[in-house]
Amino acid sequence: MRVTASDTAFAGALAGDVQDVPPIWLMRQAGRYQRAYQAFRQQHSFEQLCRTPDLSAKVALAAVDDFDFDAAILFSDLLFPLDALGFGLSYDDGGPRLARSLTPEMLATMPSIDVALADLSFQADALRETRQALPADKGLIGFVGGPWTLFVYALEGRHTGTLTRSKSSFALYQQFAQVIVPLIAAQIRAQVQAGADVVMVFDTAAGELAPSDFRRELSGDLTKLAEAAAGRVGYYARALHPAHLDNGATMTGPWAGLGVDWRWHLPELMRSPGRRGFVQGNFDPALLHLTGGALDRALDAFLDPFAAMTPAERRGWICGLGHGVLPGTPEASVRTFVKTVRRRLA
Repeated sequence: MRVTASDTAFAGALAGDVQDVPPIWLMRQAGRYQRAYQAFRQQHSFEQLCRTPDLSAKVALAAVDDFDFDAAILFSDLLFPLDALGFGLSYDDGGPRLARSLTPEMLATMPSIDVALADLSFQADALRETRQALPADKGLIGFVGGPWTLFVYALEGRHTGTLTRSKSSFALYQQFAQVIVPLIAAQIRAQVQAGADVVMVFDTAAGELAPSDFRRELSGDLTKLAEAAAGRVGYYARALHPAHLDNGATMTGPWAGLGVDWRWHLPELMRSPGRRGFVQGNFDPALLHLTGGALDRALDAFLDPFAAMTPAERRGWICGLGHGVLPGTPEASVRTFVKTVRRRLA
């Protein structure tokens, strides 16, 4: 039996209420796999969709309309702060490109936080447009890029590979963080003021750091981001490991919760005595390429441990993927995922 004082299933998970059925939200739930998104892209560039608030809202809402997710998320890109700081961001079929690479000399030429934040105002406007049109029973998520991931992009132009230059440049990161962390914090506050129930920090590349480097170089900066809107900020880094975290179960500071990828045993994390806040995840997105009986079996294997738990043990769970929906994922598989979770856990 659902026991919650919150208005929506998503708000209930954020509040840690006991609920039979967890809310469902998928990273990249609006994107290339989706026919509605493909139709938008036939008429508009990716950057137009992101920078035009009413279009951004329509893309975000189309995913909720198509699949009945429990929350919409800002449709945007985590790299826009780099463009606001003068890196010259552009997009083509090969992905994002920066015209400039981070150097110590460039730090002195960056615009002020107020100027950069004004250049990012389209994100808060898009959240307001989304909130206005969003059904009352749905939540709304904002997001920002994490400081390490933005540093890696600024220095290397991508966030994959060995990250050799970035891992050899912690002194430069510390200088860059003096600019980027206050800007991200200002983004978070603006997005909360625009109506986001929670703002996710997507720090994709941070899981590639050794746990000792993560704690030494990033923990203080990440705590500043959590403090920008205490209890309203969540964190996700692909390949993050319990060893990155002080007690293996939660982020330090006033975080709202944590997203984890498919490498974590989520039921074990949920039962951890030190866990607090929401936890989001963590079906392997590659398995959504399965169909028919193969997908049914994969979902049963994923959901069986959760079905054996009590709703109290599952409190604060936002069910989703361990990362984003992959290009080419069948829409039917996404619908099967949503329906199966609700059926199995009702």
